[in-house]
Amino acid sequence: MPGIFSEEHLDIILQGGMVIFMEIYLYFQGLYSIMILSIALFAFMASGFRIAKAGSRACIIVLGDIGRSPRMQYHALSLAKTGFDVDIVGYGGSTPHSDLIENDKITQHVMSDPMTLPGVFPGLFRYTFKVMYQIAQLFFVIFVKMKWPSHIFVQNPPAIPTLPVAWFASKIYGSKFIVDWHNYGYTIMALTNKPTSPIVRLAKWIERTFGPRADGHFCVTDAMKKDLAQNWGVPKAITLYDRPPEIFKPTPLTEQHELFSRLSKDYPVFASSDSSPQHTVFTERKSSRSITKRGDRPALVVSGTSWTEDEDFSILLNALESYEDAISSGLSLPNLVCAITGKGPMKKYYMDIIAKKNWKHVKICTPWLTAEDYPKLLGSADLGVCLHKSSSGLDLPMKVVDMFGCGLPVCAIHFNCLDELVKHNENGLVFHDKEELAQQLQDLLCDFPEKQKQLETFRDNLKSFQELRWEESWNNTVRKTLYI
Repeated sequence: MPGIFSEEHLDIILQGGMVIFMEIYLYFQGLYSIMILSIALFAFMASGFRIAKAGSRACIIVLGDIGRSPRMQYHALSLAKTGFDVDIVGYGGSTPHSDLIENDKITQHVMSDPMTLPGVFPGLFRYTFKVMYQIAQLFFVIFVKMKWPSHIFVQNPPAIPTLPVAWFASKIYGSKFIVDWHNYGYTIMALTNKPTSPIVRLAKWIERTFGPRADGHFCVTDAMKKDLAQNWGVPKAITLYDRPPEIFKPTPLTEQHELFSRLSKDYPVFASSDSSPQHTVFTERKSSRSITKRGDRPALVVSGTSWTEDEDFSILLNALESYEDAISSGLSLPNLVCAITGKGPMKKYYMDIIAKKNWKHVKICTPWLTAEDYPKLLGSADLGVCLHKSSSGLDLPMKVVDMFGCGLPVCAIHFNCLDELVKHNENGLVFHDKEELAQQLQDLLCDFPEKQKQLETFRDNLKSFQELRWEESWNNTVRKTLYI
C-alpha cells in the first residue's frame, strides 16, 4: 500500500497544503470576507479535481506550430473519436488538417508568437524573457481559458517550459500527465550550442527532472524506450510508432493530373512545355477524356524538410549535381523534378544556392502545400529522399512514415535506429554520403519510366506497412492506458 507521501498522493498534498496556507494567511490578516470567498472557490476547484480524476477532457500542449505537428493532431483526432473533448494548445502559422478544424470536440487555443527582444540584449536574457512569456501564455490558457482536463498530453521536445508547466498543472488539477517523447530537446539545442554550455545543461536538467515525473510515457522507437529505461528512470515507456492515417495512400491518376494542373499555375516545373491545359509535364488528358502518364515524363522525387541544422541539404544538392552531369555524359536517365516541401530557418540559405544552379535536366521547386495536397503529392511521386539525422539517434523521421503510407520508396541517410523503419534493399535504400545518394538515384532511375523493377519491388514490400494505420495502432497502445 503506497505511503501518504508517495507520488500517488502528491497532487492531493500539494493542493491541500496550498489551501491551508492561504486560509491561515487570510485569517491572520483579518480578511474574513475574502477567506469565505476563497473557501467557496476551493470547494469549486475540488469538484473539478474529482471530475478530472475520472473525466474525459484532454489538453494537448504542442508549443509549436499546430499545423506542423501531425502526430499531436492525430492524438487529438483519436481522443475525439474516443469521446474526449480536446483542447490543443500551440502556435499558429500553418493550417491544421481540415478534420481537426471541423471536429466539434476539438478546440484550438492558438497563442500569439512570443515577443522577441532586440539583438542588443544578451542571448541568455532574450531566451529567459521568451520562456517567461511562454509560461505566462500557458498559464493563461490552462488556468483561465480551459476547463479542467482529465489528461494532459505534452509533446517533447520542447521541454522548456512545457514539461514543468504541464507537471504543475497536473498537480493542481489532478490530471493524468502524459509525455509523448519525440526526441530529447537538449540534444536539439546542442546542435546550435556547445553541449557543455549552461543553457544546454539547464535544458537537460529540466528534461530529466520533470519528464520522468509523468504518469504515462510514449515514445517513437524501441531504441528510445530502452534509453528511457536505462538512463532516464522511465521503465514503462510504450513504443507508439508513427503510422500514417488513411489520407496517406497512392494517388489515383485523375487526382494526380488535377494536382499537377493546380501546382503548375504557381510552379512552372509541373507545366507541360506546350502550355496545353490538357497536359502537365507528368500527365495528359486524351481525347477520350481518360488520363494517362506521359511516356516522356521526368521522374518526380520528393523530399520533405523543416530546413533545420539536423538536415544537411547540401548532400541532396551535390547528388543532383552528379545526376545532371551523368545525363550530360550520355547515361540513359530521365529528366528529374525535385519537389522539396516544408519551411524553416535555413530555407533561404539553400534557396540562394539553388538559384545559382543552371541545370538543364534537373529542376527544383519548393512548394508549400496544404494538409490535403501534401499526401497527394507523395502518392504521385516516384521516389522520396530523407536527409533527417536524429540529434539523439533515437527518433525516426515522420516524413518517411508518410511516404511509406503512400507506397513511396525512399533513399534515407543513415543514423542509429533507422532500421526500425527503413529496411535497406527491402522498402528503400540507406546512404551515408552524397556519393552513395548520387549512385542510388542513378541506379533506381536508369531507363525510367520503362524500367522500374527495383522501385516496384520496394512498393510491393511496402504493402504490409500500409496495412497498419494510425488509428488501429493508437487504439492498441494509447487508448487502453488512458485510465490506468
